[in-house]
Amino acid sequence: MLCGPLGEPAARLLPGVDDVIVWAAPWEGVNAPSVADADVDGLVERLKTDAFDTALILTSFHQSPLPTALLLRMAGVARIGADSVDHPGRLLDVRHQRLPGRHETEAALDTAAALGFPLPPGDDGRLRVLPPPDTVALTGNGPYVVVHPGASAPARAWSPERCAEAVALLADAGHRVVVTGGPDETDLTRRVSGDWAVDLGGRTVPQTLAGVLRTADVVVCGNTGPAHLAAAVGTPVVSLFAPVVPAGRWAPYGVPHVLLGDQNAPCADSRARHCPVPGHPCLDEVTAQDVVRAVQKLLKESA
Repeated sequence: MLCGPLGEPAARLLPGVDDVIVWAAPWEGVNAPSVADADVDGLVERLKTDAFDTALILTSFHQSPLPTALLLRMAGVARIGADSVDHPGRLLDVRHQRLPGRHETEAALDTAAALGFPLPPGDDGRLRVLPPPDTVALTGNGPYVVVHPGASAPARAWSPERCAEAVALLADAGHRVVVTGGPDETDLTRRVSGDWAVDLGGRTVPQTLAGVLRTADVVVCGNTGPAHLAAAVGTPVVSLFAPVVPAGRWAPYGVPHVLLGDQNAPCADSRARHCPVPGHPCLDEVTAQDVVRAVQKLLKESA
């Protein structure tokens, strides 16, 4: 698996991956390195040394696979496939074009199949990760609901005030609540947890977070990594989904979920990182009561 630094933790959770090559591409992320700092020549030489036969490039609908394809071709990879809107010239041997409105997971599976790698018998195509560790020492005994208040893009995050209200209301409704967050989100998780929840802010790594999510009854979070990690371990999701990217492509895949947030807000499909509409109405008009009702709906369905 060749991926960027932000993708490395997820890549190392994937079953069937023997090695992970981490490279910061100058066209990826909000703080991409310069072309000189990226050491393109070093990457090409590394790939030449490993002598790969085939490459499957998986990009989201708004990214071009062609820069990666060029480097792979320079490294001597003989057969390359990708989903590409742009004419690839000699860079791709298999140029797949996704069906309209396809979820990112399905589009990736379609591209793999076009390159000659269909799903094996018995594989339903759902997201999966390596079996996570037992995390009862972190969460305590008994059922619980996870609330994950953070997101890498502020436009995709429910406000801390709303999150804190939801935690208090969930606890008042009889749910035990666990709040999760990264090491740079400890102030946020402490604020959201209050006196009601178990605060795991900064206390998990991706493997243990997978364990916390796996044994949760429901996960409440925005369109961010833990939503997809919850889907990968089979846990229902209340998805506070800002429409800056389309839910049809990025909603939690393959698990029961409730989508909250105005999907027709003015920011729809803008890919904005910061909300362009005063007051962040697409998400902050969602109430704590809406979240409690969504949690109860998913619990009833799973029962």
